[in-house]
Amino acid sequence: MAQTVDPDAFRAAMTRLNAGVVLITAHDPEDGPRGEDVGMTATAFMSVSLEPPMVLVSVRTGSRMDELLERQPRWAASVLSESQRHIAGRFALRGRVSDRLLFEDISYYRGEHSGAPILGGALSILECETDQRVPAGDHTLVVARVLAARTPSAEGGPLAYFRGRYRFLR
Repeated sequence: MAQTVDPDAFRAAMTRLNAGVVLITAHDPEDGPRGEDVGMTATAFMSVSLEPPMVLVSVRTGSRMDELLERQPRWAASVLSESQRHIAGRFALRGRVSDRLLFEDISYYRGEHSGAPILGGALSILECETDQRVPAGDHTLVVARVLAARTPSAEGGPLAYFRGRYRFLR
């Protein structure tokens, strides 16, 4: 016999799980003459395997990122530092701001393996290629092979998400 869980109680319970904050990015070559960069803030991101190196990100089904990752297998993850809180907030504004404006005045470069925007100042960088897409309720779990991993910045601590707010480790 299936029990129904109250969505608000579930959401409240899950906010007690501390999570790292990651910017997922990809380049959409089909959007306009030069293409368009797309990004989203993610807290549902994790390592899946060391051999081969694999990660997983959960994206909302039907979102711009979900649709893009269905046809563009290469993307990047930038693990945000505490000084990049404004970037996390900006890319969490899905649907309210155009993707072109989201990348304005942010320091980034193109990933060698993915072509995706990679944030300057990120604690670590992973360039990925989708291996599997698994439907999971109102989200899609995107499992990817890691093509490159770098730790360009040793400065500062990680940005965390807990109880519905961005936090810093002290």
